[in-house]
Amino acid sequence: MADYVNKKKDPSGVAESPIAEVFEGRHPSDSEKRWAETTLAKTLEKSPEKPIGAATGINLDESGNAQFTTISGVPVRRLYTQADLPEDWNYEKYLGYPGQAPYTRGIHSSGYRGRLWTMRQFSGFASPEETNERYKYLMASGGGGLSVAFDLPTLMGYDSDHAASEGEVGKCGVAIDSLEDMEILFNGIDLEKTTVSMTINSPASILWAMYLVVAEKTGRGLEQSVWHAPE
Repeated sequence: MADYVNKKKDPSGVAESPIAEVFEGRHPSDSEKRWAETTLAKTLEKSPEKPIGAATGINLDESGNAQFTTISGVPVRRLYTQADLPEDWNYEKYLGYPGQAPYTRGIHSSGYRGRLWTMRQFSGFASPEETNERYKYLMASGGGGLSVAFDLPTLMGYDSDHAASEGEVGKCGVAIDSLEDMEILFNGIDLEKTTVSMTINSPASILWAMYLVVAEKTGRGLEQSVWHAPE
């Protein structure tokens, strides 16, 4: 292993090599080591990785190197290989088969050959009546689910007759002010067989409650109705 791989940050200011993470806490194969020492190291020397956004303590490590994480702060490596697998890794325990827990290979045993992914058109018109007609048309035309577009007052939690709603009612989506509106919106649509996605902001809990009541009134409880979290 090249000497620069083992360099750590010390009082003299020598920073840890940017390829050190390839070797720390892992057992890379000989070919991965060669890749890190010959290919990766040369690339990083010529074009060092740059932190995303302004350089802060969040996207820089203690040695001053750029670090990359998920939005939850979980570090993301440049490359994942067999060296990152648990020591007790085995096919059945960690990977399994399609359609079986832990569902690493998908929830359908035949993939999407027998059950296509859900096709939705984001849709919402001025009134619940007009939107209901549109939904029925989309489903009859091959749609696999519904994606509800609400107008701006609904998204902001205002009734259509509120002064702040003037000029925006029914634009860019459907206006939903009451349980009756929600009932009209899904009238004649089987909520047990139709997945529903809703793009909602602050009033999500209220609109969701309305949706569940509609499901219950049509004989579909929470377990039977198919709903996707707000987007």
